[in-house]
Amino acid sequence: MEWAKELQSLAQAGLFYGHDIYDKERYQRIREISAEMMLTRADVPAEKIKGLFCGDEGYQTPKVDTRAAIFRDGKILLVCEKGKWSMPGGWCEFNLSPADNIVKETKEEAGLDVFVKKVIAVQDRDKHNPPPYAYGVVKIFYLCEVLGGEFAENIETTESRYFSKEELPPLAEEKCNEEQIQMCFAANQANDWTVVFD
Repeated sequence: MEWAKELQSLAQAGLFYGHDIYDKERYQRIREISAEMMLTRADVPAEKIKGLFCGDEGYQTPKVDTRAAIFRDGKILLVCEKGKWSMPGGWCEFNLSPADNIVKETKEEAGLDVFVKKVIAVQDRDKHNPPPYAYGVVKIFYLCEVLGGEFAENIETTESRYFSKEELPPLAEEKCNEEQIQMCFAANQANDWTVVFD
């Protein structure tokens, strides 16, 4: 999978920066082969792989995922989507800073208005969350404070609840896992937290 991702990245750069039409044809074929390689290893539909691998232009960079750590009475807020729980968050919008993005995501998924207090961690998703993705992802965890609002069921999440670190529900581990949640508990309890990063 790592070879397939690297080939895709090189082919994408070649398509963007190359000028020779024959080289562009070769880069396009390398890109297609990398998508075919990924199909043999990833549990992802062919259309999605081709969309991810063959739909981007320019120099390949990772996507950014933001997650909000919100605490009340020593418990962390999680939201439920399709029967699995995670910290509120999601893909960073192109026109928002990562901190602005987590404010937006928390409002959409948990109904809460939040203030971003500090960064907890910046992680390479593939080093922490299964399964591996076909593209790079940088995850940013923020410690946030609630200013107001309340949960309302929406198109993304069906429930919002606070959990102790000893009684976590079934997690959507591709979004956040127990190790990451425990890290957020530690950050919330620390007087002087040092940002964790990969």
